[in-house]
Amino acid sequence: MTEPLPIEVLLVEDDPGDVLMTREAFEDHKLRNSLHVVNNGADALLFLRKQGEFAGVPTPDLVLLDLNLPRMDGREVLAEIKADETLRRIPVVVLTTSEAEEDVLRSYNLHANAYVTKPVDFEQFVNVVRQVDEFFLTVVRLPPA
Repeated sequence: MTEPLPIEVLLVEDDPGDVLMTREAFEDHKLRNSLHVVNNGADALLFLRKQGEFAGVPTPDLVLLDLNLPRMDGREVLAEIKADETLRRIPVVVLTTSEAEEDVLRSYNLHANAYVTKPVDFEQFVNVVRQVDEFFLTVVRLPPA
């Protein structure tokens, strides 16, 4: 079996602690994927559309999206991604602290590919990030760029 190719991951997260834990999850588990980070919804869309300061960035193969973001919340970002002909094929995993059923339902109604509640424990958080990464790297066949 051939080794899967690394993928480009965009993390949309405003909590510096969660960004740090996600980076550590990638480093601790030797995840070869490239992790790009933006800390608000408006920058997420600029990144995805390669506009402004993000003109030269790669197209992400996977988006990890928090719901509660400044400037434009994750629900709005998700709606924009899935309404955009060129972006809608990118899998979006909502990775948030919210366990509210309405957030889960709304995220899936907006065509999120998965909804994951962030554990507060560091080891559990790292494990969740690793599992999401492994699933999209080894199990799922992503659409061609």
